[in-house]
Amino acid sequence: MTESRRLSLILAAAVLALAAIFAGPYVLDTYSVNVLTRSLLYAAVALTVDLLWGYLGILTFGQSVFFACGAYAAGLVFTHMDFTPGNAALALALGIGAAVFTAAIVGWLAFWHGASALYASVITLVLPIVATQLLYSGGTFTGSSSGLSGFTSFDLSTEAWFWLAGSFLVAMTTLAYIFVQSDAGRLLVAVRENEQRCKYLGLNTSRLKIRVYLACAVIGAVAGYIYAAYAMVVAPELAGFVFGTELVIWTALGGRGTLLGPVFGALIVDYESAQLSGNFPFIWQLIIGTVFVLVIVAFPRGLLPMVFDLPRRLLGLVRPRGDVARPARVALATLATLDAAQTQGAEVGNGPALAVTGVAKRFGSLTVLDGIDFKARAGELVSLVGPNGAGKTTLMRCIADGAERSAGTIIVNGHDIGSRPPEACVAFGVGRKFQMANVFETLTVAECLQIARARHARPSLWRRANILPLPEAAMHVIATTGLDRQLSTPAHLLSHGLKQALELSMVLALEPRVLLLDEPTAGLTKTERMQIGAILIDLTKKQGLCVLLVEHDLDFVREISSRVIVLHQGRIVLDGSVEEVVASELVKQVYAGSGHAGIAHETAPKTGGQEVPA
Repeated sequence: MTESRRLSLILAAAVLALAAIFAGPYVLDTYSVNVLTRSLLYAAVALTVDLLWGYLGILTFGQSVFFACGAYAAGLVFTHMDFTPGNAALALALGIGAAVFTAAIVGWLAFWHGASALYASVITLVLPIVATQLLYSGGTFTGSSSGLSGFTSFDLSTEAWFWLAGSFLVAMTTLAYIFVQSDAGRLLVAVRENEQRCKYLGLNTSRLKIRVYLACAVIGAVAGYIYAAYAMVVAPELAGFVFGTELVIWTALGGRGTLLGPVFGALIVDYESAQLSGNFPFIWQLIIGTVFVLVIVAFPRGLLPMVFDLPRRLLGLVRPRGDVARPARVALATLATLDAAQTQGAEVGNGPALAVTGVAKRFGSLTVLDGIDFKARAGELVSLVGPNGAGKTTLMRCIADGAERSAGTIIVNGHDIGSRPPEACVAFGVGRKFQMANVFETLTVAECLQIARARHARPSLWRRANILPLPEAAMHVIATTGLDRQLSTPAHLLSHGLKQALELSMVLALEPRVLLLDEPTAGLTKTERMQIGAILIDLTKKQGLCVLLVEHDLDFVREISSRVIVLHQGRIVLDGSVEEVVASELVKQVYAGSGHAGIAHETAPKTGGQEVPA
């Protein structure tokens, strides 16, 4: 499907939705129109919950607070300053400003570097409680527990309010749908799937989360403003934990990661709750709760994905993998090779490409690395070898993340990485490939490569690119391994060898000067190892990269290395040429003492678990 056709279909669906909104007051009774006006605004806030939870992976309970910011801004201004067009504009600005200010504080607390997703959920869980207490303590100014009511507002008919609320929901849903299917929208899914990989691709995930959080806060504030102007009553319950939790429930019922699911979930549940509260005033909440439990148990992905899957089941087709609805796939039409003038990698610095001085890593009283000193220049392939537990992977982490080491200095491409996070180290020219293939499992090969290029080519907020420009090194890996024929294949369907090649090509798409490879041939066949070896030799000799390789297959090390560094018990015991290391009696004793027959016989690849500190 072409980009223009995709956008045309989305806009056509939006026009149909607007037509349905316009016809609503003519086919519904007055009571239903009144209830659905509120439900439409609630659905817009549920949409923000889905953007944060379904796409970005942040389970938030605090979106009710941003709704209340807009509602109380209108209520306070219209109550204490009277209603005028100028005051109406002031109230909207104050509501949005309060929501953005609150979201900025919460984002800074919840998404700072190193904070876990659980921590963010706890912060948003506390937010409604704090906001409600502030409203209670406001006395006559905020109306305390009774809220504010009876203030003057816009003189619009019931039908006009319904059209306004419905148009706002359609507009926000359309913009959100265009965004999540764009190149920038892929970043949200990538962060949800594998935030660690995103950081090591140079993406500032904390900043991305805060920006999306701020945008969702603005949507919530505008919805709250419209609600207050329509209902002419605001109460602390609008900011409360119960409303915040209901938004999460509606999203889960409808189907997170679908956008339309939470919208329909909010509309149906809120409308039916209004009906049941009149017919069954004492047990309606029990009925809603029972339905929620039954749906979650029977359809954990929500109702909308189940509806979409029904034709597949009837036709006997395989159900999609995953617990959330997957966005539409992107199949890039063309791969393009960047020439030297178009590359944007780190410039060549003065001196060695990598200089490690006095690096140490301690876990309490346990010392994993101690006094590590070496230098590596551009065009050199340095292999790190040693028995399991020698500290090889730990050293790689220290080079790729400034916060990892306990002492020492690391200079990359002429820059001291200090205590900077991985994304800053990437900007200095570091590219890290992990021990186990670390890709985005639910994204296609093309989408994974797009994410890797996001640091150099800012992704569009509304369209998909049909051409993916890659540096020559990444294109070489893709062409050699056959990944260019599987661009639309989801990463989880690739073989182990192709996943390794995909991760390597993603790292090379960063245009690094220093390439860190942790056992890139683990679990590969002999043919695949020969392919990787030829690629690494080409990267050093022709591309001029500095490659630091952790490897157990010493036959492989002999064939491709310029130099070998031997680690044992967190220290460098030998740094020399391949011949010097192979002939060293000290190295043979190190391997023999670790349960190996000797370095000359250490030829089989090790595919065991992660390295642990010795």
